[in-house]
Amino acid sequence: MSRLLVKPRPGPGRVIDVTPASAGWGHVGFAVHELAPGDRADGHDPDRETCLVLVAGTGSVAVDGQALSRIGERQSPFEGSPDSVYVPAGLSWTFVADDTVTLAVCTAPGRTGSRPARRIRPGDVAQESRGTGSNLRYVRNILPEEAEADSLLVVEVITPAGHSSSYPPHKHDRDALPNESLLEETYYFRLNPKQGFAFQRIYTDDRSLDTAMAVEDGDVTLVPRGYHPCAAIHGYDLYYLNVMAGPRRTWKFHNAPEHTWLLHG
Repeated sequence: MSRLLVKPRPGPGRVIDVTPASAGWGHVGFAVHELAPGDRADGHDPDRETCLVLVAGTGSVAVDGQALSRIGERQSPFEGSPDSVYVPAGLSWTFVADDTVTLAVCTAPGRTGSRPARRIRPGDVAQESRGTGSNLRYVRNILPEEAEADSLLVVEVITPAGHSSSYPPHKHDRDALPNESLLEETYYFRLNPKQGFAFQRIYTDDRSLDTAMAVEDGDVTLVPRGYHPCAAIHGYDLYYLNVMAGPRRTWKFHNAPEHTWLLHG
């Protein structure tokens, strides 16, 4: 199995735990908690900011012991926009599940006291369509570049069955602004129906990295560098949650030149 593919552990509890140390990079952390009613997850890091994304279910969030809100409006990531909470570096958070919950915990370097905690309601999440034909997918911008944060960029994407995504292939692995930014990235995948699978290829121009993976429901992939297109197969819609972070908080990507003709077709 590729080192870039992370399989979930048997639940309940923390079923995915990607840290900068385990990934071999410097910025992105990503965890998934599968919780039963009444179960609790918590965290605190003086040097890292957090975005809690409620993938499915409902529950209550407290930040530094102060109840923030009961959150959650969907039972599946395919049902609509997520409820999320931004927690700045230095503050602790606690989540208690009301029902069966999938909670994603996205982290990256942050500055203590830089901004307050806040809820990102489903109605606050801007949605857009990208691509045409069988390259059409639907994007939910949870923590985009124009939203306040220190490092994190967080987005959900729904790719209909039979469509491609993160395509034409693009990369963001050079600190070469204004043309390209250096961003590490994780993909967290869900399938509908859940017994399905999809494909992702991660590769560089010189093919020193060239990995193709079948991804299943609950899998995570690591994108340290290179292009990283996905394909959803017939009969199975594909969801993924992207977390990106790097030395500068901006998303500037470079398209694979041999495939740019697809943008003008």
